[in-house]
Amino acid sequence: MKRVVLLLVTNLAVVLTLSVILNIVYTLTGIQSGSLSGLLIMAIVFGFGGAFISLVMSKNIALRSVSGTIVKTPKNKTEYWLLETINKQAQKTGIGMPTVAIYNSEDMNAFATGAQRDSSLIAISTALLKNMTKDEAEAVLAHEVSHIANGDMVTMTLMQGVINTFVIFLSRFIANAIASNNKENNNEPNMMVYFIASMALELVFGLLASLITMWYSRYREYHADANAARLVGKDKMIAALERLKTSHEPQLEDSMIAFGIHGKHSLTQLLMSHPPIHKRIHALRKNLI
Repeated sequence: MKRVVLLLVTNLAVVLTLSVILNIVYTLTGIQSGSLSGLLIMAIVFGFGGAFISLVMSKNIALRSVSGTIVKTPKNKTEYWLLETINKQAQKTGIGMPTVAIYNSEDMNAFATGAQRDSSLIAISTALLKNMTKDEAEAVLAHEVSHIANGDMVTMTLMQGVINTFVIFLSRFIANAIASNNKENNNEPNMMVYFIASMALELVFGLLASLITMWYSRYREYHADANAARLVGKDKMIAALERLKTSHEPQLEDSMIAFGIHGKHSLTQLLMSHPPIHKRIHALRKNLI
């Protein structure tokens, strides 16, 4: 229930903020919201605005979604090792020390998020710390540090913003053309037709666009694996992936799956956020990345 309320409040805040921004833009520029220019501005503001606001809020949202606990002062040997290992890897890759959190889960997973390379978050599940050897866990941490060092969260947000913009603009542009050909008695475009058409087109275009974002998500996983192998050694990274093959379906929220080391399976590989683990292992062994 808490997660649902958090999601609703976040969405409401984003929509209200973007609406205020749009009204300011329209007032300052004199552009009409119903014009082609107005539609393009709306698509850009909502397309990029939603993506970047989500990125800025990602650390807090992520911590709340998994009920994670930030490790500030280590309370045991495991937490001391965890902070020390991440700190060493962060120094090697030239990023600031990430905020480190642990969350209770039976799923062996970890994820990284955050809007800045020097102010990011790495969260690790209790199952991963319990069931992996230190070498395997070190490789997983290197994988997440590599995501941060590569700027994957920002580049994925930029890509999502561009895709959102095209989806919003094209769906409403085509819906407006359809509605104009189905005018009401007052010779105005049929708004019911416009609404239904725009929603249907957004669904279709959004599904097609997700193929692009999922492709990029899989692409960056290979590179994070390769960078992690350079940081801690190929054998450790392969061993970590082999261990993940034995774990069950990840239990992260859908919004965080793309940032975890282990992703959900899908009916088609085109909609998978992560490549199949056996392909990731093959790429490492054959030095394909």
